[in-house]
Amino acid sequence: PICEYKMVKRTSKMGIMGNCGARYGANPRKRAKKLLTSKNSRHLCSFCGKFSFKRKAVGIWKCMSAGCDRTQAGGAYTLSTPNSGTVRSTVRRLRELTTTKQ
Repeated sequence: PICEYKMVKRTSKMGIMGNCGARYGANPRKRAKKLLTSKNSRHLCSFCGKFSFKRKAVGIWKCMSAGCDRTQAGGAYTLSTPNSGTVRSTVRRLRELTTTKQ
């Protein structure tokens, strides 16, 4: 009789960092795993509302939706960085100040 063997799933805990093996230590691997999963996943498009933003290059994100096709600058590993919200609110506040003075 022919035996069929299923391959063992070796990267259940390590996920995308399975190619590192037992090198570099646990905490650096966990940090790198968090960055790589964020980098490779799809993010929410604020223009069309779909989870279709993908990373094209460092800091360049493109919506892969058929009708949207927008390009946006963002972080290296995530679409929006923690500092981007602060910058956005500061720019909005300064813009409101200049419009009220005129």
